[in-house]
Amino acid sequence: MLNNPTNIFNQFKNTTVLIVGDVMIDRYLTGQINRISPEAPVPVVLHESTSNRLGGAANVALNVKGLGGKPILCSVIGKDENAEIFKTLLPENNISTEGIIQIDERITTVKTRVLASNQHILRVDRETTEDLQNEEAFLFLEMIKNILNENDIDVILFQDYNKGVLSPFVIRGILKEAKKRKIPTAVDPKLKNFFEYKEVTLFKPNLKEVNDALPMQVLPNPASLQYAAQSIRSILNNKMTLITLSEKGIFIDNDLEQKIVGTQPRNIADVCGAGDTVISLAAMMLPFTLDMRDIAVLSNLAGGQVCEKVGVVPVNVNQLQREYENYLQLQG
Repeated sequence: MLNNPTNIFNQFKNTTVLIVGDVMIDRYLTGQINRISPEAPVPVVLHESTSNRLGGAANVALNVKGLGGKPILCSVIGKDENAEIFKTLLPENNISTEGIIQIDERITTVKTRVLASNQHILRVDRETTEDLQNEEAFLFLEMIKNILNENDIDVILFQDYNKGVLSPFVIRGILKEAKKRKIPTAVDPKLKNFFEYKEVTLFKPNLKEVNDALPMQVLPNPASLQYAAQSIRSILNNKMTLITLSEKGIFIDNDLEQKIVGTQPRNIADVCGAGDTVISLAAMMLPFTLDMRDIAVLSNLAGGQVCEKVGVVPVNVNQLQREYENYLQLQG
């Protein structure tokens, strides 16, 4: 374990992360419920406010920024009204738009959540899940190559939500560039392209995604998880696997160890965005440590922190450092 946590948090400030994946707007309609509709047995929400937040891969960029790193976000959006909102949110959060491409035929993904009295009542999604067309994917990949040529990238992070930005062509092209430039890679996968991420450094599915991808049932116990991780590595030839287990913690697997690292007790308010936070933290540690337990402990703390808040929110680095220092003291 790290004996001086200040060092690692200082190193975050010098880490540049290229984030590639599906971006979206997380929209929140907030109000109060005082009655049931006479038209149907459903609650009537009296609208009070609307807020828009960066979601998906853009929330990963917020987490990288919040940890002190430099995010370079690469994605594709439409040319619709929501695209203009998204483009406004980026500079408001001090994130560059240099890696964002707009395409007429695309829909800018929006997840609209209805909240009342801090309860999640309903979610409405507006999206497309079609892969980028050949010409679009080629232009997108060329832009990423240019960014790689112009910046010193410490790690490449794939944030896949199955919305079509990370097509097999794009994935293979970026991995080829990463290998050529010896840049570590981290992946938060979804089912569609689960086994496209060959020879990545860190592969981070959750337990549901593992069960969806593998032919056998995977249980949250060490033996079952170890077999699953070995099955994944036999196909992907990845160096490390993190399998997130919700409140049970994180299973870690590499050449040195395979074990579950448990979580700390939390007052859970909302699990939205926890996976984004975990992959952000884990990816930022890749350039300067391969200690899986360090990665798992800090990722657990970061993911748990955002679960205590309603809605998709980035990690607070100062709180994270305090919690990690407390954790080390308790470990003696």
